[in-house]
Amino acid sequence: MTEPTHDNEAHGGALGSRLNWLRAAVLGANDGIVSTAGIVVGVAGATGDRNALLTAGLAGLLAGSMSMAAGEYVSVSTQRDSELAALALEKRELKEQPEAELEELTELLERRGLSREVAREAAVQLTERDALRAHARVELGIDPDELTNPWHAALASFLAFTVGALLPLLAIVLPPADWRLPVTVVSVLAALVLTGWSSARSGAAAVGPAVLRNVAGGALAMGVTYAAGSLLGAVGV
Repeated sequence: MTEPTHDNEAHGGALGSRLNWLRAAVLGANDGIVSTAGIVVGVAGATGDRNALLTAGLAGLLAGSMSMAAGEYVSVSTQRDSELAALALEKRELKEQPEAELEELTELLERRGLSREVAREAAVQLTERDALRAHARVELGIDPDELTNPWHAALASFLAFTVGALLPLLAIVLPPADWRLPVTVVSVLAALVLTGWSSARSGAAAVGPAVLRNVAGGALAMGVTYAAGSLLGAVGV
């Protein structure tokens, strides 16, 4: 009987990388939803002018998406620089102390449950095949072929935030005046249920608490900003 193949399945670092990207996208969209909803609902508490709502929403969308992109770029660039520095140091040590590095790799494999003999043989074979890649993966936990591109991370954060922010922005400016606030609130809460569910599923966590936290946080943000906007509108600020 032919054994089933699993060539299309993600394993190890590839799966972890995909999950990290998924969580980052979901969180970026969630930030876009909550922050922009807070802005437009707050402005709606003070005025029903469509142009004012559109201006505030667009300003929040652009400021938030650019901030997310810049922050992600700086963060990933720092991480990438650290990884490249660690790889450069490992490459130098392999050149200057090959025997010590072979022994170190052997000990690391032993700690993972291999016997001394098997660990030594595996270390020798891995070193002969690609010493730097072997040490990078086993010792440093880095895949030299999977270093994150800071530009890709920045673009992904920008797009995720923008997509999330578009929902409350469109919900507040497209409906008739009497329907703007209820349509926005319902749309935002529904979207937060979806992002809470997605983040929980991607992290293999309990769905209920994640959704509840997400919805409660978004509802609180909208409630506070609406109250502030209403107060400022009432006093004519």
